[in-house]
Amino acid sequence: TTTGSVTGGRQGTFTDTVVREYAREIAADEIAHVGLLRSALGAAAVAMPSINIDGGATGAFTALARAAGIVGSTATFDPYASDENFLLSAFIFEDVGVSAYKGAAAQINSSLLIDAAAGILATEAYHAGLIRTVLYSKGLTTPSLRTNAGLISDARDSLDGSTDIDQGIVGDATTSNLVPTDANGLVFGRTAGQVLNIVYLNRNAVVGGGFFPAGLNGNIKTSAAS
Repeated sequence: TTTGSVTGGRQGTFTDTVVREYAREIAADEIAHVGLLRSALGAAAVAMPSINIDGGATGAFTALARAAGIVGSTATFDPYASDENFLLSAFIFEDVGVSAYKGAAAQINSSLLIDAAAGILATEAYHAGLIRTVLYSKGLTTPSLRTNAGLISDARDSLDGSTDIDQGIVGDATTSNLVPTDANGLVFGRTAGQVLNIVYLNRNAVVGGGFFPAGLNGNIKTSAAS
């Protein structure tokens, strides 16, 4: 399989030192996850697919932000332009990562891979909880952060099927919603097809688009017909 290329991506502009340190920690964890999975999978590991992380007019972040109503139909959304944009962009993926590993758990037969997946799921849950907490906290003085997180949640829900499972960060008048759980206090899972609906930015059964313009490499590459 041919290794893909990366479109976009640049050094972020951080004015909040704490957010910058969060970003560095999360990045280090994600790099370590890739190394662990490649090692565990051995010869079964697939090549990196082509990725679109551009913050311009043709970028996947802009496409999602327009669809969600965060920016207008001709405006752009640059995830690298500010602390707030970084946090909202991280919110797009961290929640999806948690639901992806939760949904995949029952499909893994190897004890080695189950152990790795459980560890990664826990790490992603920490990341997602951190991002949701910071957005909620900063939303006290910048209410649009809470609103836009809700719009992203709604956009994900519009892509992954008819069931309303995704949740924003605002609870009721007296509570936040930092952990998206069901009535039993459990986080929800997504099928591989539903995850691909979101990262392809398409509710139909397709084999690429959005953040992965040429699709994924490997056997799982088609999104669900949602």
